Amino acid sequence: MVLEGNPEVGSPRTSDLQHPGNQGSCVLSSPGEDAQPGEEPIKYGELIVLGYNGCLSNGDKGRRRSRLALSRRPHANGVKPDVMHHISTPLVSKALSNRGQHSISYTLSRSHSVIVEYTHDSDTDMFQIGRSTENMIDFVVTDTSPGGGAAEGPSAQSTISRYACRILCDRRPPYTARIYAAGFDASSNIFLGERAAKWRTPDGLMDGLTTNGVLVMHPAGGFSEDSAPGVWREISVCGNVYTLRDSRSAQQRGKLVENESNVLQDGSLIDLCGATLLWRTPAGLLRAPTLKQLEAQRQEANAARPQCPVGLSTLAFPSPARGRTAPDKQQPWVYVRCGHVHGYHGWGCRRERGPQERECPLCRLVGPYVPLWLGQEAGLCLDPGPPSHAFAPCGHVCSEKTARYWAQTPLPHGTHAFHAACPFCGAWLTGEHGCVRLIFQGPLD
Repeated sequence: MVLEGNPEVGSPRTSDLQHPGNQGSCVLSSPGEDAQPGEEPIKYGELIVLGYNGCLSNGDKGRRRSRLALSRRPHANGVKPDVMHHISTPLVSKALSNRGQHSISYTLSRSHSVIVEYTHDSDTDMFQIGRSTENMIDFVVTDTSPGGGAAEGPSAQSTISRYACRILCDRRPPYTARIYAAGFDASSNIFLGERAAKWRTPDGLMDGLTTNGVLVMHPAGGFSEDSAPGVWREISVCGNVYTLRDSRSAQQRGKLVENESNVLQDGSLIDLCGATLLWRTPAGLLRAPTLKQLEAQRQEANAARPQCPVGLSTLAFPSPARGRTAPDKQQPWVYVRCGHVHGYHGWGCRRERGPQERECPLCRLVGPYVPLWLGQEAGLCLDPGPPSHAFAPCGHVCSEKTARYWAQTPLPHGTHAFHAACPFCGAWLTGEHGCVRLIFQGPLD
């Protein structure tokens, strides 16, 4: 094993290998490293998986859930680059036998590998995300199928990496969170094999990409009423930002984007090639509606006693406690092309156009006719506005600002495709706008 550099002259230590974004971090508080017993832990932010509307189909259990809060740990567990070694590839497994030593191995050829050792970082907490259920994974994520729910069954082969990515959060204000591709396995190692995209940087260090990549999109204007979708980028193993590859698993990397960083912002989207996560900061969540507000909006909508304009029956949104089972008999239904809200009925079928195609009795437009469901994952909402719009064709209801933002946001799909999707169920959006304004009829009395 040959150490890169002479220890007596100064081998590449932490200061040389540290990611540029970590330099000059602002420390505003006195060091209070470990949380005191009984002290409320500081929350760094929350990760929300798109497509589940507040809860996994089989219920949130342990580390497998639809939403996870990242809080300051009792003791720091972050790591940072330390020393780089050049060794013979056949000796890699022997060199990585120390499970207490975090490291990243870059296989350059059958005879040459580079190992970067990592050392403990008392200033950061590390959280790992992936498909693996091993203990080192903090948030277990499975593939989300369009239309909601996890892809299940033996034929559903996952495209999410077992150790997809890791997030490092500063333990001191402003509690900056940074994302990196790949997570450490049970042996505290990350392996980038001979076929993985990897390269030596101009300053002599190593970097690389995972097989299917970790993509990030930061919204323009933050995650608020004035938000607009940003540009999708790829994050490297060392946290550098690149333009997208030609296809998801291409070996040729994109171009380095020097003026962007891997720092997560409120509303940042993280795509793991099979599931997309939304990052919300504590300050951002204060602007989002609460579950109590969503319930108050449901009751207010029902108190207005909307009616079916043809059957004249009173309509009402069901309680979220019922779950999304069969539609209730008072459930509102909508013609998604025009937005007219009715009760359920069996007329106007246009079977030559498909089983769900119906003709609206008010305006004669033909299109999908679906039940309306209130969006229940408050963290996906940009504002606490009234539930006035529905996504097409799934029928999930939210505020106008929220509906228009997600309808304009392309989410990665497959190797190089992008589709706007309903954030509450993952269904691909259709129609000219992807959403429709709801038109209710009030009571005749």
